[in-house]
Amino acid sequence: MRPRKSSPVWAKRARKTRAVSAANGNVGGRRLKSSGRLHSKPTSTKAGGPPTTESGSFAIVGVGASAGGLEAFTDLLRALPVDTGMAFVLVQHLDPSHESKLCLLLSRATAMPVIEVQDATRVQPDHVYVIPPNRDLGVLQGVLHLMPRLDGHRPHLSVDYFLRSLAKDKDSKSIGVVLSGTGSDGASGLKAIKAQGGVTFAQDSSAKYDGMPRNAIAAGAVDYVLPPSEIAKVLERIARHPYVTRFHSELMDEMQPITGDAFARIFVLLRASAGVDFSSYKPAPIRRRIARRLALHQIENLEDYVRYLQDSPGELQALFQDMLISVTEFFRDPETHEALKTKVFPDLIKGRSLEDPIRIWVPGCSTGEEPYSLAISLLTFLGSTATSPAVQIFATDINEVALEKARAGKYAGSIASQVPAEHFRRFFTKVEDSYQISKRIRDLVVFARHNVAQDPPFSRMDVISCRNLLIYFGAAIQKNIMPIFHYALKPSGFLVLGSSETVGTFADLFALVDRKQKIYSKKSTPSGLGIKLNPITRARAIPAVESGKIPDSGEFSVRTEVDRILLSRYAPAGVVIDDEMEIIEIRGHTGPYLEPAPGEVSFNLPRMARDGLGLELRALIQQAREKEIAVRKQGLRVRADDRFRDLNLEVIPIKSASTEPCFLVLFEDATRHAVDKLRPSTEKGRDRGSKLSTRDLTIAQLQAELTQTRQDLQSVIEEMERSNEELKSANEEILSSNEELQSTNEELETAKEELEATNEELTTANEELQNRNGELIWTNSDLLNLLSSIDIPIVMLGSDLRIRRFTSSAGKVFNMISTDVGRPISDLKPNIHIPDLEELFREAIERIAVSDREVQDAEGRWYSMQVRPYKTAENKIDGAVMVLADIDALKRSRDVTAILETMRGPLVVLDADQRVRSANRAFYKMFRVRPEETEDKLLYDLGNCEWNIPSLRLLLQDVLLRHIQFDDFEVEHDFPEIGHKKLLLNARQIEREDGTPEMILLAIEDVTERGTVR
Repeated sequence: MRPRKSSPVWAKRARKTRAVSAANGNVGGRRLKSSGRLHSKPTSTKAGGPPTTESGSFAIVGVGASAGGLEAFTDLLRALPVDTGMAFVLVQHLDPSHESKLCLLLSRATAMPVIEVQDATRVQPDHVYVIPPNRDLGVLQGVLHLMPRLDGHRPHLSVDYFLRSLAKDKDSKSIGVVLSGTGSDGASGLKAIKAQGGVTFAQDSSAKYDGMPRNAIAAGAVDYVLPPSEIAKVLERIARHPYVTRFHSELMDEMQPITGDAFARIFVLLRASAGVDFSSYKPAPIRRRIARRLALHQIENLEDYVRYLQDSPGELQALFQDMLISVTEFFRDPETHEALKTKVFPDLIKGRSLEDPIRIWVPGCSTGEEPYSLAISLLTFLGSTATSPAVQIFATDINEVALEKARAGKYAGSIASQVPAEHFRRFFTKVEDSYQISKRIRDLVVFARHNVAQDPPFSRMDVISCRNLLIYFGAAIQKNIMPIFHYALKPSGFLVLGSSETVGTFADLFALVDRKQKIYSKKSTPSGLGIKLNPITRARAIPAVESGKIPDSGEFSVRTEVDRILLSRYAPAGVVIDDEMEIIEIRGHTGPYLEPAPGEVSFNLPRMARDGLGLELRALIQQAREKEIAVRKQGLRVRADDRFRDLNLEVIPIKSASTEPCFLVLFEDATRHAVDKLRPSTEKGRDRGSKLSTRDLTIAQLQAELTQTRQDLQSVIEEMERSNEELKSANEEILSSNEELQSTNEELETAKEELEATNEELTTANEELQNRNGELIWTNSDLLNLLSSIDIPIVMLGSDLRIRRFTSSAGKVFNMISTDVGRPISDLKPNIHIPDLEELFREAIERIAVSDREVQDAEGRWYSMQVRPYKTAENKIDGAVMVLADIDALKRSRDVTAILETMRGPLVVLDADQRVRSANRAFYKMFRVRPEETEDKLLYDLGNCEWNIPSLRLLLQDVLLRHIQFDDFEVEHDFPEIGHKKLLLNARQIEREDGTPEMILLAIEDVTERGTVR
């Protein structure tokens, strides 16, 4: 299907923009305004041509063809201007054993230089390069390289090889064109180009051989379907668009930010249309693919494109499909599949019962190559084991179009180069022009629409294979997806990522199994879905607090170093804890107050506190949490290193809007502070020599401890009373909850009984459905066999005039392939000329009318066409059926009869057995016989066997065998009805071009009245 072109409004705006630019002298480019206009800097231009840019910035057009390619190449080059600023590389299937004259022939169609590629040829704009025979062609950094063609039993896909190489080398400046040819070469290469942001073309029905274009279109890899001359015109327009004329990095820099208003409106339209929010995806591919759509429609302003999207629902769907482009193939990275067989699959079946199925989830499955490859690998592995459990593979994607292709399991012939030969022979079947994966494999995979970033995840999975999907997501989505994957896996599950992906900061959730192939196993830690992360993870996330400020980026500073030295010498030791009393950070020397607890490693502060501090710490932290102010307790004693230390504790709450509540716990040595309190407060007292005795100091210290102990005891009593009240209240709530739970349990018991009854009903219904499904499969198989065995063109349409079924002979007459099922009949261009075909079907559906007419195809063959309503088993009209009967032989026979009737002399038409096929009226009149006495009778048995003349027999046989003719053969005989006659016979062979049996035309001339003939 051809993409929708810009409406006249956009075309007029584009022409107006070009006119204004030309008037301002800015022919080479356009300026970018804040609204998001694409532009390029002024550059030098050729006369009448597009701007030329720095070396390597021009686009390269890869053109592939096979049979009929010379004519298509010629038409394309003849319509191309010589100054597009692009280079053209032509790749055709050539005879490897003969020298090619393609360059000589094509040089007559264009004024551009046409060059046969030599190894290490640098590509230049406005040049045409032709692949030599018996070589494969690739491009690297704008230089063409020749590779020897590999011999093998698989098809040689030189077009795919070059186009994939071009996509990797030129990204958005790669353009792919597939012209006439047989097979499927080029479809995979066009997909690669489209995924990189390039533009793709395929030849329409004008192709002499439509195999290659049809397969490319069926793969969904084509932007334009046009004849070669029209492809040249579109290439000329695209060559002047900023998307092609600028360096991609410059163009992306000059577009407005991804958070701009125009992009936001595009995201809103896409979310309303498809239900997917692309605003959290990585901006670079999003901007590249939106810019590609602008280039396709010749729109240079994001605001204009937003309005175009609002007016064109079809463009919204096309943009959505472009956003989801993914290049996938069977057995991508074969080393990964080998690693799965050696490191993952053996663990999956170890100790597994036959009733426990292996469950695999493949998010972002696209058109199904990845899940089918996993199914084949796993089935092959299980085939070598004595017993194997069932396999369930869940493949999900947000692209319904891709899922439909995946469910069908039909792929172009180019997959033969991707699938190992033994798997290809075992699991694939040829269906028309494509290959379908076997039903055994298709039955293992369940495809469903699912948004991994938004929808609830699957659970109890053994393997999750998410390869090359995360690279398109922003950091926020990736941060959410990793815990989801951790939750979805079984405790012994595995996660497989793409070659450019890692688990990032979630190393605490997954353990590395194979670094090179990116295979991880699940760790037995909480996934983080509603559960707090462990203290070590949080310690990395919360910055150190020094003097109430967040530290700098880490660069050395004299001021910072001085602060660090002063804090380490004079500031008290302390720790930072979270709301669960887990240590986040340690400041200073805390050894005298904290030590690791025996057993499992724990960073819980009360557990690490030395004897005598645990209860005090809990009480102070609780007070600081409730009062939200700093609390302090003095005169505590702790035992460390076989001696006691006096200290003061202080807990300071730290509030932050971005993190959870934290507390700073300070350990202060109390000995020095107690001595300073009891010393004289002035220097005058010291001058009098007043000195305190050791006994007085001890008494003062004991009195201070006693006072503090009384305060602590009172605080503990108050805390106990408050706790008792809370416990009483909690006990009442528990009793009330217990009664509610008992009531709920009774309701659940009742519901359980109802569910069991319902389950029995569902089981019965399921058995009935299975039987019906079996009957449906048989009926469908009978119908398919019936249609395939009938050599009559039959087409069935639904009430919406979309193709429902057709026979193979109808596919030839109407140019249809299997992928045309579901398309409107108006999209087809049949070989038969029926201008009112759609009206005939509508009349059959709406008026229940039957139409009969004779029609003729492009080769002049005649058919009898009948269009009648399609009736269901309930006798309802649900479409229409068209049947074509081949009446060419009958039609031509009638034509011969009409010619015979116009001749005045007797004429007879004989078949190869010399039976009378027909005769004209003059014959019947002259010999006085009737048609029923003559037709289908041997010539020699007519009348009284008067024509049974041996010499005449020999002459008539020579007419067919030796392709000769005879004239004036004399026959003289007495006929019963007409008497004595002298006749001259002339015979000619009737040549048939349609393959029907040859016949003889016998002319009879009465010369009785002339006398003797000699």
